[in-house]
Amino acid sequence: MSNQLLDRVVAEIADEMAQRADRGEVASYIPELARVDPRRFGLVVIDADGHVAAAGDSDVPFSIQSISKVFTLTLALGKAGDRLWHRVGREPSGSAFNSIVQLEHERGIPRNPFINAGAIAVTDLILSGHQPREALGEILRFMQFLAGDSSIAIDEAVARSEQRTGFRNAALANYMKSFGVLDNPVEYTLGVYFHHCAIAMSCRQLAMAGRFLAHSGQNPSTGHNVVSSERARRINALMLTCGHYDGSGEFAYRVGLPGKSGVGGGVLAVAPGRASIAVWAPGLDAAGNSHLGRVALEALTKRMGWSIFGV
Repeated sequence: MSNQLLDRVVAEIADEMAQRADRGEVASYIPELARVDPRRFGLVVIDADGHVAAAGDSDVPFSIQSISKVFTLTLALGKAGDRLWHRVGREPSGSAFNSIVQLEHERGIPRNPFINAGAIAVTDLILSGHQPREALGEILRFMQFLAGDSSIAIDEAVARSEQRTGFRNAALANYMKSFGVLDNPVEYTLGVYFHHCAIAMSCRQLAMAGRFLAHSGQNPSTGHNVVSSERARRINALMLTCGHYDGSGEFAYRVGLPGKSGVGGGVLAVAPGRASIAVWAPGLDAAGNSHLGRVALEALTKRMGWSIFGV
């Protein structure tokens, strides 16, 4: 793949997105996120050789929100292996990311690790045997290690904003606790959950952190194996089927890559064997996914021929 071609495509897409009037709506239910400028746009693609193609606001940190769930899932699988699936499922939800409806029908077992209830259950597993501060430190250090950047930090203002307004998440956690799905005190698990969702990263940092998923579990620059190739494949499968909540089918149809969105407007996408991709456009669509993020990724996969379903 030509570096010049990739650089040109990324620059063109950023220019096109800057001209778009249809930018979606920023998340308003978390007050700190409601303040973000919807005109922001960043895109970074890191190929297998480590070449970085970047455009727009690619080095501006933003709240990664639910994208952190990819990394907490990776950590939890490292701790528990397939035992994790006793407390969380692997199926698409078809419901909003903060829905409580299915928990009642399925006796407190969340449908997958990327909806809020599932990520809270995953967080609870990471917390077990630790103090909340220790568990949060482990998550943050893992993110810093993957990105090769110790400056990555938690946005405390966003974390406080989420804790003040997180009544729906508290309801989900208490409901799961009533079924014995959570082991730790609800307030401890929620505290860790709110804080890892409030990690702030730039597109460049996020694309770096996701490289192991694009290369069979290995960081291609260092040769370090983060996870086995089988585990990387399975995490990618969950990202493809569940990474965009009830918009996951539309994302797979239009973009054709595993991806995970966050209500901060970020998307981490994986072109297996080719590239790790991060895009940030704060305006969301009706399903809570970045509107221009999806449009930009659709353009990228078309122009580069990167869909996993063939050109």
